[in-house]
Amino acid sequence: MPIYVYRCENCGLEKDVLQKIADVPLSTCPQCHQESFAKQLTAPGFHLKGSGWYATDFKGKGDKAPPAPCQGAASESCATCPAAAAATTTAATTTATTTS
Repeated sequence: MPIYVYRCENCGLEKDVLQKIADVPLSTCPQCHQESFAKQLTAPGFHLKGSGWYATDFKGKGDKAPPAPCQGAASESCATCPAAAAATTTAATTTATTTS
């Protein structure tokens, strides 16, 4: 059950109240008995624990060094480089054509 903060506009009383979400909001101040008791907007107070959250899985992973610049067709060791893959495909095609 959430804890709501109420404040009386008349006497200034602030009180934390444990209520169900479906409960009717309080309106009568328990101190001055006026109809000026209202919910206050507060920040949520919860902490995400365990893995799978930004603070545990993704925070700080952007601190890695950037990858080395692409060497293009000059370097065939880069498996993720489109230029190196194209050079390897072209070389394989040329070799297959020459041996036929």
